[in-house]
Amino acid sequence: MATVLLCCDEPVLAEGLTVILSQTGGFDLVSCCPKVDDLHNQLELHQPDLLLMDLTAKFTFSLLSGLQNLVQHTKIVLWVHSISTELALQAMSLGVRGVLRKTVPTEVLLRCLVRVNEGELWFEKTLTDSIMSAKRYSLTRREGQLVILLTQGLKNKEIATALSISEGTVKVYLSRLFQKLNVKDRFELALFGLRNVAAGAGAMDVTTVSTQNAASSAMNPPRSFFVERIPPQPHHDEHTPLVQFRGRS
Repeated sequence: MATVLLCCDEPVLAEGLTVILSQTGGFDLVSCCPKVDDLHNQLELHQPDLLLMDLTAKFTFSLLSGLQNLVQHTKIVLWVHSISTELALQAMSLGVRGVLRKTVPTEVLLRCLVRVNEGELWFEKTLTDSIMSAKRYSLTRREGQLVILLTQGLKNKEIATALSISEGTVKVYLSRLFQKLNVKDRFELALFGLRNVAAGAGAMDVTTVSTQNAASSAMNPPRSFFVERIPPQPHHDEHTPLVQFRGRS
């Protein structure tokens, strides 16, 4: 019997899943963790086969990376209302084994958990299609650092101080980034950064960030990211067949 740990702050949703799993006989819901802050302790205590994790505002990639290092044998499935291509790609790169929508029928939910527990990956076909049509941009390490600092609201002088370069060099980098990413100005570049680079680096605090802290968070940016390009597609409903990738971990 596979053990499941649920991380979800919606009591009704958690109770419903508890009933569903108890009726299948193939899964044992060992705990429901409503707070992300308690997740590390729950994982260490129960060592579950599967972690079904609700995608809430408290979800960060630094958290996900830490969870993978903590319990390496636990397979993580994100439970979502919706998810962007960029977010799905970053999650996949950090070892997430499946993305499951909350709107799918019960039998699909159970099939996903079974397949992931058996070592397969589970992603919707519409999601994999958007991944395949995504355009990839490669950034140098310095470019990634600069974009992260820009998303945190720093001005050119502050970015220069944080990266120990001149203000003129910052302007040169910005000009090159405008051309490389096909954006018009700092605002559009910041939007790209928030959707892609900053999310992957776990540097999402864009309100009050000191220059020192901002520089620290920018030291290890991702080297590349994807931006969703939505081509004309026929309509698909929420029950579009899913894609499961075979292959044991």
